[in-house]
Amino acid sequence: MSSALVGMAGGAHASGFQLIEQNASGLGNAYAGQAAAAEDASTVYFNPAGMTRLPGKNLVFAGHLIKPSATFNNTGTTQAVSTTGGLGPFSLNGNGGDAGDLAVIPSAYLSWQLGPRLYAGVGVTVPFGLKTEYDANWMGRFHALKSEIKTINVNPSIAYKVNDTISLGAGLNYQHVEAELTKAVNYSFVASTVGVAGVANNTDGSNKIEGKDNAWGFNFGVMINPGPNTNIGFAYRSAMNFKLSGNAAYFGRPGLLDTAIAGGNVAAFNQVGDSPVTADLKLPATFSAALKHQINPTWDVLADATWTQWSTLKSLNIVRSTNALLESTPFEWRDTWRVGVGFNYRPSGAWTVRAGIAYDQTPASNTYRTPRLPDESRTWLALGGQYKVSKAGAIDFGYAHLFMKDPAVALTGPPALSAAAALGRGNLVGNYNSKVDILSIQYRHTF
Repeated sequence: MSSALVGMAGGAHASGFQLIEQNASGLGNAYAGQAAAAEDASTVYFNPAGMTRLPGKNLVFAGHLIKPSATFNNTGTTQAVSTTGGLGPFSLNGNGGDAGDLAVIPSAYLSWQLGPRLYAGVGVTVPFGLKTEYDANWMGRFHALKSEIKTINVNPSIAYKVNDTISLGAGLNYQHVEAELTKAVNYSFVASTVGVAGVANNTDGSNKIEGKDNAWGFNFGVMINPGPNTNIGFAYRSAMNFKLSGNAAYFGRPGLLDTAIAGGNVAAFNQVGDSPVTADLKLPATFSAALKHQINPTWDVLADATWTQWSTLKSLNIVRSTNALLESTPFEWRDTWRVGVGFNYRPSGAWTVRAGIAYDQTPASNTYRTPRLPDESRTWLALGGQYKVSKAGAIDFGYAHLFMKDPAVALTGPPALSAAAALGRGNLVGNYNSKVDILSIQYRHTF
């Protein structure tokens, strides 16, 4: 299952490239109050202390279909040029098509009661994911073509019921991450900057940078029951520190640049030479405070606020094995908050109807936003439900539409790009029409 999780991860639909889609039972509430809900074994991810509310053994399998859409609208993009003198401008071509793609995100959980007060569980999830991909000849091709980050997280957990009011939970997280970045390469401009004569104007190709790594982290939670109808949850997930290792490869490189690299032209090698690379990546910590209150036997209300420490992602620096800097992308992201409220309605013993709304801040600013992740703040509107197929089994389902502000990109030089990079890639100026649709389903079973 782990290889399937890594292979199918693709969309980014909480702030930045975080994935909050970790169960289907919470989607109908727009994931409001999940650190206090403890409805099924997916509480292993949202708040491990919630396992003490699940007697016996509980099994959950969930799947999510996520369709983001991001189409670029040009408002001032300029042509990349072949030399520092501005000769040989490349054609702008098209807007790149829809950079979003359908993603399938699975997850699975198991919790079991070991004794009157002790509980254990494990979850296999995809906590972060990103994929954007543009047409090969679009006007921003020297900035980005394909950007993909895939993760898988294995989270064994334990919980202890201190008394009827307070429960504690904690878990370890083993996370694997893979990343791939591609873009078009302006070889004629590179040749003009490293002293290689004879490369024809408008000569371009492409590159691919890949890397992967594993890291350990932790999470813990507290569940408080001040009364029989109220759950209050607090949950923390630690940051994850990765040092990705992989390779940079260049395609369509002119023979004159090959000869220069083979002859020891260090400047040419540092810009377009094949080599091993590394990159430091710190994925953020999160903290949630949540409430679930049963108003009466028919209605529940849920609410929460979640903080994400995106300010740890200042830049992505890709370094060659020679310690030369290959590429640096500034992010300068800021910490974000996500707030939500949801409701459950039980019209009969077999059915539960859910609804929710949430607001999720973006960590990105207009100054540093890139076409690799044209992220903006979004508002969630969600509906869902549950049908109990038997005393032991239930099917949960949900749908959400994410309304997003139009992200703006203005890569025209410093501070996001150097002056040389702006010439060789062209200024990318425009905005996006963006939205996301999510459909989730899960089966839960108790035994």
